Amino acid sequence: MDATSITTAASSNNFPWLSLIVLLPSVGALIIPFLPQNQDENPYLFRNLAIGFLASDFIIILFVLSNFFDKQTSHLQLTERISWLPSIGLEWSLAVDGISAPLLALSGLITLLSATASWNIINKPKLYFALLLIQASAQSLVFLSQDFLLFFLAWELELVPVYLLIAIWGGKKRLYAATKFILYTALASLLILISGLALALSGSEFSLNLSELTARSPSGTFGLLCYLGFLIGFGVKLPIFPLHTWLPDAHGEANAPVSMLLAGILLKMGGYALIRFNVQMFPQIHIQLAPALIIIGIVNIIYGALNAFAQDNVKRRIACSSVSHMGFVLLGIGAINTLGINGAMLQMISHGLIAAAMFFITGSFYERTNTLSIPNMGGLAKALPITFALFLTSSLASLALPGMSGFVSEITIFLGITNQDIFTSTFRSISILIAAIGLVLTPIYLLSMCRRVFFGPRIPALAIVDEMNTRELFIALSLLVPTLFIGFWPRIATDLFETTTNALSNYLTSQSLMAITNSIL
Repeated sequence: MDATSITTAASSNNFPWLSLIVLLPSVGALIIPFLPQNQDENPYLFRNLAIGFLASDFIIILFVLSNFFDKQTSHLQLTERISWLPSIGLEWSLAVDGISAPLLALSGLITLLSATASWNIINKPKLYFALLLIQASAQSLVFLSQDFLLFFLAWELELVPVYLLIAIWGGKKRLYAATKFILYTALASLLILISGLALALSGSEFSLNLSELTARSPSGTFGLLCYLGFLIGFGVKLPIFPLHTWLPDAHGEANAPVSMLLAGILLKMGGYALIRFNVQMFPQIHIQLAPALIIIGIVNIIYGALNAFAQDNVKRRIACSSVSHMGFVLLGIGAINTLGINGAMLQMISHGLIAAAMFFITGSFYERTNTLSIPNMGGLAKALPITFALFLTSSLASLALPGMSGFVSEITIFLGITNQDIFTSTFRSISILIAAIGLVLTPIYLLSMCRRVFFGPRIPALAIVDEMNTRELFIALSLLVPTLFIGFWPRIATDLFETTTNALSNYLTSQSLMAITNSIL
């Protein structure tokens, strides 16, 4: 198998389903500004419209993946290519494969639930829900783009709604958090653009098509510089230590629905892009740098876990937990075999569901207590028994309790490292041993948070608060039930991407054997 066989389109479809998925939310965003705004008579018109468009989009995603997506092929499918701006080589080029399909479905689900979680938004609702719809389109376009410039435009477009959603509807330090977020991600985007354009200019002909760029498979100093540019650029979004410091601030100031988007989707864009660009386009360099990625992943896991202990704000503690858990994605990508890459994909899906659930449930009791300070809470288990049960369930899922999706993904990643023969036995043993420390630290900081928030002395001001309503319970269960299904039957998720990741890992193995042979000769 060569590079092009991984990315060459296998089939096309007469109806532009992927374009519909991308553009439908934007249509809703264009309609909203023309609707009358009368807060007394119809305060939630914009919310209902946004939920309607996002629900329709999610249904279309499920319909397309169920009826037209072939799980048994590793190639790109449902390809759509239209020349958009021929003068600069820009194409409206969309396709889906096993790497993008599950993340597209995850994006559709969490964006819909985020809009539903924004039920009580009354400050500038027209702008708020228009931004959510634009964000939905940008996210889908990131996962479906097969033209580098189109991918980059989508990557940049999704930054704007998130910045505004934090800056306008965030907490007291929202402007600081939003500015920090946009500065980090914008500077990182510059490296992505430079690396992509350098790669596009490197061949005999200028090309922005990702399949053609993958076929070039550059190596040497040029390939290394492009690889590092992509690694840093995408690593900010993942996030990779020490490029992560924007994340706790953004989560700490964003409202719960925006935190759901940040944790559930935006971080996954970084992992997706690392697989799509770094692994597929630079296989030989990736193999050489795989041990370094594993080391960085271990640093993420341990540092994020230790940093979580220092946080007295519930959302900031969960945000540091996300830094730790995304370190496992780096471990899986660095394992460069089927088990490792499958584990990385499963970890992204699992963490997207679990983290979104934790931030939503946190937002639910914040609306009732008006505090996120752990020392200022206590005894909420009796006042909010359902909320406590759901938060505890999401915490158990996050600490990788057997029977839940987090356990399956993390154990798969560990097995991937164990079964990688190109690493020395010493490196494998030490890597697994140190990374396992994170598995020990995670239950400590999560369960201690549960104990301090829901047990102990009851704060008189919090003694009488309302329990979750039916809508909130539905949102929480929509995120937690899939983690249980995946935990007991992982093939629900792995069937979507396993064929593609197997082909990719086989290709990496062949590149590794080729490099060894060349070094011997």
